Order: sequence, then C-alpha cells, then structure tokens
Amino acid sequence: MRNTRIMLVDDEERLLCTTKKLFEKLGFEVLTCSSGKEALELLEQTDVHVVFLDIKMPGMDGIETLQRIKKKFPFVEVVILTGHASMEAAVEGLKLGAFDFLIKPVSMKELLENVEEASAKINRQKKRFLSARKENPA
Repeated sequence: MRNTRIMLVDDEERLLCTTKKLFEKLGFEVLTCSSGKEALELLEQTDVHVVFLDIKMPGMDGIETLQRIKKKFPFVEVVILTGHASMEAAVEGLKLGAFDFLIKPVSMKELLENVEEASAKINRQKKRFLSARKENPA
C-alpha cells in the first residue's frame, strides 16, 4: 500500500500542505494541485493511484474534474472531499465514478481507510485485466 501514489487537489493551500506532510510521514508519495486543470495536466505525466478531490474550486470544479479523470484515467480512484456537503453532489459524484465522498474536516484515519480500500480495488481490477489478457491474447 505504501507504494500507492496519492494526489491531493484543493484550492486551500494550508490543507494541501498539512495533509501532504501527514501522508509523507506514513511513507506515501504525494502530489498536490490547486486546480482541476493542474491535476489533469499532472495525471498526464505521472502514474497516480488515488486522487482526493475538492468539489468547490475556482475554474473547473471537482465534478467536471472527476468526469475528465474517469474518462481519461479509468483506473484512478477518486475520493471527493468537500466542506460544502450536499446530498446532490454526493450522488452525482458517485454516479460519475467517485470511489467515495468525504465531508471536511476529515480525519487522517478516514483518508487512510480510503487509500487502503481504493488500492485494494485497483489491485483487483489489475488482476482481472491481466487474467482476461492471458485468456484472450490479441
């Protein structure tokens, strides 16, 4: 699990800095972005496993960013983080493929649980994909 690369996307610099430090102390590699546009550009260059994504950001909001991530990087798991919780946003995010929806403030324990569960899901998907490739070689 510690080889899981995490991306934090939020326009709150303090939250990015604090959360990054906490994850790094636990041995994770963490990338940070302050906008959806920046996150998409970084995903083009770097293999990321789990993205924690704020919904309310200037420019491209979290829902649009989620849609673009899931379309272009379907194996990346996205956890929506928001301080502006609404049931509509949660339902929409989950329908669009978000792994989970967490309301700020969120504990490090909750974040770690999401990383563990998302990593396990990614590993299951990769095993199924590799198994299907063995059974049906091109």
